[in-house]
Amino acid sequence: MKGRSHARKSLKPFNYENKNCCFLAAWLSIASIIVNAQTISGKITDNNQKPLDGASVYLMQDSALVKTALANAGGMFSFAQIKPGTYHINITMMGFTGYKSGLLKPDTILLVSMQPIGKQLKEVVITSQKQFVEQKIDRTVVNVDALISNAGSTAMDVLEKSPGVLVEQNGAISLKGKGGVKIFIDDKPTYLSGADLENYLRSLSSATIDQIELMSNPPAKYDAAGNGGVINIRLKRNKAKGFNGGINLSYSQGYYGRTNNGLNFTYRNNKVNIFGNLSYNTGNGFSDLDINRHFFTEQGAPDYDFLQNSFIRRKSKSYNSKIGLDYYASEKTTIGFVVNGLIPPGDVNTLNRSRFLNTAGNLDSTIVALNAQHRNFKNGSANVNYRHQYDKKGRELTFDVDYLRYKTSTGQSFDNTGYLPNGNITTHDLLTGDLPSNINIWSAKTDYTHPLSSGVKLESGLKSSYTKTDNIADYFITNSGTTTPDYGKTNHFIYKEQISAGYLNASKDWKRISLQLGLRFENTISNGHQLGNIQKLDSTFKRNYNGLFPTAYVQYKLDSAGNHSINFNYGRRIDRPYYEDLNPFLSPLDKFTYYTGNPFLKPSYTDNLELSYTWKNITTTLNYSKTKDDVNETIEIVDGIYYSRPGNLGKSINKGISIDASFDPAKWLNFHLFGHVTNIHTISEFYTGKLDTKGTFYFIRPVFQFKLPNGWTTQIDGGYQSKITNAQFVATARGRVNAAVTKKISPSLSMTLVGNDLLYTFNNGGQINNLANVKADYLNRGDSRTVVLSLNYRFGKTIAGLRKHDANGAESEKNRVKN
Repeated sequence: MKGRSHARKSLKPFNYENKNCCFLAAWLSIASIIVNAQTISGKITDNNQKPLDGASVYLMQDSALVKTALANAGGMFSFAQIKPGTYHINITMMGFTGYKSGLLKPDTILLVSMQPIGKQLKEVVITSQKQFVEQKIDRTVVNVDALISNAGSTAMDVLEKSPGVLVEQNGAISLKGKGGVKIFIDDKPTYLSGADLENYLRSLSSATIDQIELMSNPPAKYDAAGNGGVINIRLKRNKAKGFNGGINLSYSQGYYGRTNNGLNFTYRNNKVNIFGNLSYNTGNGFSDLDINRHFFTEQGAPDYDFLQNSFIRRKSKSYNSKIGLDYYASEKTTIGFVVNGLIPPGDVNTLNRSRFLNTAGNLDSTIVALNAQHRNFKNGSANVNYRHQYDKKGRELTFDVDYLRYKTSTGQSFDNTGYLPNGNITTHDLLTGDLPSNINIWSAKTDYTHPLSSGVKLESGLKSSYTKTDNIADYFITNSGTTTPDYGKTNHFIYKEQISAGYLNASKDWKRISLQLGLRFENTISNGHQLGNIQKLDSTFKRNYNGLFPTAYVQYKLDSAGNHSINFNYGRRIDRPYYEDLNPFLSPLDKFTYYTGNPFLKPSYTDNLELSYTWKNITTTLNYSKTKDDVNETIEIVDGIYYSRPGNLGKSINKGISIDASFDPAKWLNFHLFGHVTNIHTISEFYTGKLDTKGTFYFIRPVFQFKLPNGWTTQIDGGYQSKITNAQFVATARGRVNAAVTKKISPSLSMTLVGNDLLYTFNNGGQINNLANVKADYLNRGDSRTVVLSLNYRFGKTIAGLRKHDANGAESEKNRVKN
């Protein structure tokens, strides 16, 4: 495979400069201190002494969860490398009464016989519910179903309700105030950005999502791309034998109605496991967008005003599927195959009214535009994976090979008519565009895990990916019945990129200290070719650059129970430009607004540091990051035309403090609170001179959940974000209040009613600064106040246990598709 052969040639693993070798050797010497490993293990059977394959086993210390495991086909489980102390074991298995052990010490072996539901067990019966948020050494885990207002929503809605996540008007996603976040699905990058990423996330039903993993500083195993970190969306996958799954049907009514439906299933019989997620959604919404531009003379006196309103209607359908098969060649070897497909055709129709006012504030002229866009988007991908476990201590080798293809066809029309104040027509023109795009991505990777007898766990891997994009834009202008090519906007852009990488990660747990250190190397070779036309010359560019990306995580427990702990982590990240951002030609949004790429964009680099303190279920975190050449949207107005293009901003510093806390004041009440305060300081050379902006904003998201008798649960949640100053933009404050109620009708059937943005306050607005002799502001109102009715049904025979393959070889490129 092409990507694999390039990896062999360009990587030359770990022949780094001497100082980097010394740095890595120092890390490994720290991690190799020998402490004898201790274990708690056991065997789980039913009342007929038949092993329970796939029983969920939880190692607890006091009320804190230490580790989890699944019993294998022989009913065996083992927790290795645990610290001295006292523990207890909880075991759950669908169809069986829960089990809780007494106090245990390391080097204990348990023999547990579980009873089917309906028979009494002498041990204590455990009933538990997942917390909305769980804190781990290198990530924050959000359990989607724990927030009942997520019912009947989409992946984008779930992200908007996740702690520390903000979604901007243009679909950009930030984590703890930092942009450049990469989105993964089951450890696979989405390879999408901008409107395409937003459309994809809105096509993914929340009913198919199990967890959201928020990693502001991902480990070395993950690609280094993403200055703001990685958000990994894990889809549901039933762990039981037989045929099992769930169906979710929902209807949402705002100003317009829409549906969101999902199905997930698993079938396992002997050596074959088949699994899948299917969803069908209809989108039907609007945006009411005002953009006002106030122009001034060179002397600062008012000149004229340009007031624009766009009423945007969006309709779409989305068909999303994931089907996979695992073949268990032996107890230790698994071969898997996964295919994904997405088809979300959609139409966007916009009524645009632009008014020009003279110095006296009187109407000078009006332009009415009827803009239409029809878009066909097709995405298909295939993954072949192999996993071999050498022993039960955790030594493992995996391979992944991936192919992904995106095919987009977009038709546009911009019908513009100019009017005088008396209604007479002055101008009329029609601009039409045909925009086909093809993106092909090949990727291969291998990972190896090797636990040492000293308790050190070593992980290493290699990866290579190759991407080719081919984008065409053909525009035609029609005036007075005559149609001619518009060569100023017509273009053909081809981009190719090869990324080769290798990493090494080491981790170890002592009695009070946990340590994880990693180092990743990445080499990038890229070239772009802008094909010319009769008005534009050909242009090309080529780049070749390397990067080292260290990561470090340290956890120190202040007490033996682990109720008090201090965590520190550091990581270096990179943001490569989106493929389409390198295309220099113009793309119209309307007659007065254009998007254009920037072939001179450089990758940006960020150093992230976090220090946190955890006391039971309360975590407080200090964070600091510094970004060089931050890639951000910039706005320039030239001769009254509004140009949006990506640019490198010299330096951006992000400082903040956050708190994540969960309380149970009563058996019937749970309260979760997330909040953060962030300061953003940006310094750069800019179109209008030096840009030097700074500002502090805060964000708070409380969740109250009430457990009522007879299977009823209610919830009130919301969020508030203060004004944000970030580079050229100032976003106004916004917030919302949501409410939900759910009724568990039977063990397999539940119904949920959700009200979102009840006060209709979740609107996007702000100002655009640093414009030459122009002041600009905007306000965007959408269909955010909705009522959702959702029905969830689970089905199947619950016999336990299977292996799950989530990761593949495509680790960062998918986030960078922008059509």
